[in-house]
Amino acid sequence: MAEPVLAQKGPYRIELKAEYRYAWCSCGRSGIQPFCDGSHTQTGGEYKPVVFIADKDRTVLLCGCKRTGKQPYCDSTHKKL
Repeated sequence: MAEPVLAQKGPYRIELKAEYRYAWCSCGRSGIQPFCDGSHTQTGGEYKPVVFIADKDRTVLLCGCKRTGKQPYCDSTHKKL
C-alpha cells in the first residue's frame, strides 16, 4: 500500500458535536481536511474514510499526517516525520 498524502504535518484541532457522524480522511487527498470529500476514490480502493460518531461535545486533535496508529486521532507520529 502506498503512503497516504501528508495533508498537514501537525494535527487539526476540531470541535466535535455529540451524536454527529464524521468521516475522517485517511488518504490525505480531501479538499476539506481533515474530513473526507470522496477523493479516496482516486486511490483505487486503497484508502477509505474512518467514520465515527462523537459521544459528546468536545475538542479533539485529528491526525493531519495520516500516519497515526490511533485513527482518526493524533498520536504524535508527525513528530517522527
